[in-house]
Amino acid sequence: MDQSPASSSDSFDIARSVSLSSDPELAFAPDLTVVACNAAYGSAFGVPCEAMIGRLVRDVFVGDPALERLIASLEAVRQSRRPHWVASPAPRPSGARPVGGGEGSATDFAMVNMPVLGADGAVQWILHSLEAVPASTDRAALEAAEARLRSILQTVPDAMIIIDERGRIESLSATAERLFGYSMAEAAGRNVSLLMPSPDREQHDSYLKRYLSTGEKRIIGIGRIVVGQRKDGTTFPMHLTVGELRSAERHYFTGFIRDLTAQQLTETRLKELQSEVTHMSRYMALGEMASTLAHEINQPLTAISNYLRGCQRLLDRLEAEPTPMLREALGKAADQALRAGHIIRRLREFVARGEGDRRIEDLPKLIEDASTLALVGVRETGIAVSFRLDPKAQLVLADRIQIQQVLVNLIRNAMEIMIETANDRRLEVATVAIAGDLVEVSVADTGAGLAPEVARNLFQPFVTTKRHGMGLGLSICRTIVEAHGGKIWVESRPGGGTIFRFTLRAAAIEEAAHAG
Repeated sequence: MDQSPASSSDSFDIARSVSLSSDPELAFAPDLTVVACNAAYGSAFGVPCEAMIGRLVRDVFVGDPALERLIASLEAVRQSRRPHWVASPAPRPSGARPVGGGEGSATDFAMVNMPVLGADGAVQWILHSLEAVPASTDRAALEAAEARLRSILQTVPDAMIIIDERGRIESLSATAERLFGYSMAEAAGRNVSLLMPSPDREQHDSYLKRYLSTGEKRIIGIGRIVVGQRKDGTTFPMHLTVGELRSAERHYFTGFIRDLTAQQLTETRLKELQSEVTHMSRYMALGEMASTLAHEINQPLTAISNYLRGCQRLLDRLEAEPTPMLREALGKAADQALRAGHIIRRLREFVARGEGDRRIEDLPKLIEDASTLALVGVRETGIAVSFRLDPKAQLVLADRIQIQQVLVNLIRNAMEIMIETANDRRLEVATVAIAGDLVEVSVADTGAGLAPEVARNLFQPFVTTKRHGMGLGLSICRTIVEAHGGKIWVESRPGGGTIFRFTLRAAAIEEAAHAG
């Protein structure tokens, strides 16, 4: 029967399909119960189908020496969702005619077990087909088996490689030829390590020898991500699943390979886009603060100018008495210049993109720096700001710029909400050490609060309570906090308003000393 592993659905009539096949076939459910049998199978062994349908595989083939090989093959198909071929002899149902028993005796068979997938991609049935291999092992049967294998190798969508117990390549699928750049004529008989970069290339034969001598499975039946090497020397990520095939005393291994290059490029691009969005959000926040920043920076610069003009007048009438006054004026000018410099420096650090760099940071200092930016112009709004910092919540493991971005966003949001709605305008930033070596940071306001339906989706992209907001700020905050191993949430403040809370990993003093 020519049935593709993916050409099934929940309504697939497996019994009808099996009955129409001219090859001896059974169908198993995922729990390895026989659910269908055709006349060709019953006549091949002289056992009626009714005696097999509805029974578990161990009950149908009880006592047969090839039973365990059949079960192992069916399990491999169920787990990998890929076809599995097993050399003769196939197990015989209880009561079957003996091989070589004269007229009417049964032929020996190899078996091919193929998955039939449901609409959800799970294995719905396993089709068990037999290939006749007469005792004389005539050439026609062998050629038929080889033709079937060639057909599979030409059509299987993933790259497929078959090697022997020495690691020599016996077969390459058409997809594998295209993926690695070798034709079957070039690769046949060569060690499969040809398709691997170092150090796997040098170690692969030892992996095979260890398995053949100990039977310990480390790779077989388990998919994993490895690196392959093409003919031109370039490497690429791939997902490898290895199956085992035994024929008499020989071992064969089948590798199914899926190229992950496109998937990893997509993941890399998504990370770049996320970084770009995060970077642009800092510019958006900066734009909102631009007008108040200009006023705030202008104040120390005006003071510097005034103090320096006073110095000039003092210098014009310099005598002994004004010298202390001159020194004090110059000192104040220097202080104001430093203040302006600090504001500019923190602004540049906030906007600078940079890469994630988590270090042990002083949390109170981090909050102070973020507040310097976020609270620009707070005096004009009539908002009372307070800080309640837990002495036990001193050190955290964090990327300073990213966590500053979270704090700036939360503080600016709270200020904007209170300006629009609240008469009693109070903002509190607090920290507290909590169980699990974590620190909780909270930003509370006395604004209008949030409706429950808004609060549930507040951290989703493009969800906003602002008339002109884009709905990205809190989504980015969640991404940053979760990347630090913490979580962020919102809750109502008793008496009205909102509290945003997020957690960071606490760092011990010993860690800080070691880092220093």
